[in-house]
Amino acid sequence: QLQFVESGGGLVQPGGSLRLSCAASGRTFDDYAVGWFRLAPGKVREGVSCISSRGFNTYYADSVKGRFTISRDNAKNTVYLQMDTLKPEDTAVYYCAAGRATVQSLCVTGRYDYWGQGAQVTVSS
Repeated sequence: QLQFVESGGGLVQPGGSLRLSCAASGRTFDDYAVGWFRLAPGKVREGVSCISSRGFNTYYADSVKGRFTISRDNAKNTVYLQMDTLKPEDTAVYYCAAGRATVQSLCVTGRYDYWGQGAQVTVSS
């Protein structure tokens, strides 16, 4: 139904910024809430930020609130994650995922149906 390709990752210094993009292929993109999850070695998967199908509702993990901003452009089948004031603990592989769910259900309980291959984000001096 949906396939995602993440882009925009890379190496950035602490305090810097990155913008991740999640480009979807499929005809039902605007039926799904979409979110960003991250996974680092030795750590549990974390729902970073999610946005509802029409972009009216958003969720942010406490660890990124005030620093990250999620948005979507349904005309382009794309979801973005603007990451500012990055910290070393933000280092992880970031995955885009989608589900027919509320932003709370998607980000907190992981009710997703599709996901991408991930993009590496490394925050280091």
